[in-house]
Amino acid sequence: MLELLLDPGVFPWVLIAIGAIFLLIEANSPGFFMAVPGTALIVLGVMAFFFGPDFLASPLGVGIAVLAAIIAAVVTVFLYKRVSPDQKPTTQGQDSIIGKTGIVTVELVPDSISGKVEIDGIAWSAKCTDGTIPPGTKIEVTAASGVHLTVKKV
Repeated sequence: MLELLLDPGVFPWVLIAIGAIFLLIEANSPGFFMAVPGTALIVLGVMAFFFGPDFLASPLGVGIAVLAAIIAAVVTVFLYKRVSPDQKPTTQGQDSIIGKTGIVTVELVPDSISGKVEIDGIAWSAKCTDGTIPPGTKIEVTAASGVHLTVKKV
């Protein structure tokens, strides 16, 4: 099996196929860092077509292959930065959420954090202090403790 994979007519295709698999993995799981080695393997596979797989047997061939892989990696990182969305994580401190309004998504029961509210598109565990509040009711945050909120009906 190994002899077949290293055959001069098959070896470039093996490199290109492995590179393509890495790119597919990256496409399905962005940030998995498979784009750089995938691109480098595809470039090495194409070079093996032009120079033959024996080009890696000489020091000059290894040097050219390493240089091509580095260039492919730099270009891939540059393109990845330009294409990938520039999203910063959403963070909110306890003090910044007090006073904000939202909607109850799961019924709030006094002194129980089993209820849920949505504020600015983010789901939070919440409790209320005065009576049960049904889903769909508008609320205001009165206190925060970690990721749990205390709210009141607006």
